[in-house]
Amino acid sequence: MALNAVIWSIAAISTAGVILRPFKLPEAVWAVAGALLLVVAGLLPAQDALRGIERGTDVYLFLLGMMVLAELARLEGLFDWLAAQAAVLARGSASRLFTVIYLVGTLVTIFLSNDATAVVLTPAVAAVARAARAEQPMPFLLICAFIANAASFVLPISNPANLVIYGSHMPPLLQWLPRYALPSLASILATYAVLRLTQRSALRQSIAASVETHRLPAGGKVAAAGIVVTAIVLMAASALDWQLGLPTCIAGAVTALAVLLISRASPWPMLRGISWGILPLVAGLFVLVEALEKTGLITRIASLMHTASRQSEAGAAWAAGLILALACNLMNNLPAGLIAGTAVQVAHASPHTTGAVLIGVDLGPNLSVTGSLATILWLSALRRDGQSVGAWRFLKLGIVIMPPALLAALAGLIFVP
Repeated sequence: MALNAVIWSIAAISTAGVILRPFKLPEAVWAVAGALLLVVAGLLPAQDALRGIERGTDVYLFLLGMMVLAELARLEGLFDWLAAQAAVLARGSASRLFTVIYLVGTLVTIFLSNDATAVVLTPAVAAVARAARAEQPMPFLLICAFIANAASFVLPISNPANLVIYGSHMPPLLQWLPRYALPSLASILATYAVLRLTQRSALRQSIAASVETHRLPAGGKVAAAGIVVTAIVLMAASALDWQLGLPTCIAGAVTALAVLLISRASPWPMLRGISWGILPLVAGLFVLVEALEKTGLITRIASLMHTASRQSEAGAAWAAGLILALACNLMNNLPAGLIAGTAVQVAHASPHTTGAVLIGVDLGPNLSVTGSLATILWLSALRRDGQSVGAWRFLKLGIVIMPPALLAALAGLIFVP
């Protein structure tokens, strides 16, 4: 029991380090340090740690492919071009610009993952807000944070957490779409309605009616085509019940090769721009979860899920979704998703309960800045642009915006077959 307490303490401290980043050290440092400490202290055998790392292979490949595509799109100006088109469509209306950017953010999240929306679309939206001479750019920037989570369960590829929850048991696309179509629509619309309501006074501001635009270069067009082809490949892979990591990685590599050949550019700017630290971060978290599994914690959670499902499947689904939504804001949705994903697989949870867990992990982080990696990355992108949002300010918005979307999404999942 004492050893279990030590493992729990190391996991808790490592997770807190990932969320809070003491001494401004990268998130990956804390996850990897915790994993190494478990092995060096003899609390987790090295072979078990390696097995934990191996369990994340599909996630690493998926993330790598998506990061390559997102960085190509950024370097070739695709996101800047999309955001500029949004400003043109707004025709001088801040309210219309808000809606168009929300639609763009929804599409980017669906087809490129929520991390791409946070990392790449945020600076593009900031640039458009400046070009449109918006005195209050924050309503448009907030879109990038909230839609990154609200639209992240439309497709399996929309959030790496989806791969974590289902692991090797990812539902085929033809099962995923009918299961999550209504919850996703409810989440996206509810988030839009409440976010817009909270920003209504700022959206009365005047913005420029005309914004300078540039032609999308050939490399940007190839990157856009690569993204579309990747989305088609991934939907086909999902329909065939294949794991998504390898197809994503291959699609990203082929698109990168095509863009670099057409642009006659060096690969080094793209390679430098990729957030490589995400990969050891995720690997470290997989090791921490492997250690927690050894303590019996995940088995206990699985047992509670199983017992609750026997008493009331709908009640278990509601409880799982709501508890996970809150837990993500205490420990971040990646470790929460890893623990919950392992638990639902051990418990052989019903599709409704598993779906509620996924919605809680994906949408719950809209409550606070610590909820998801995407929101943390969004904060970092804001700081690079000279903007900032305090944790308390975000929480005051999240308390209003997240619960209606979460309840609507869970209702759409549980009450509709």
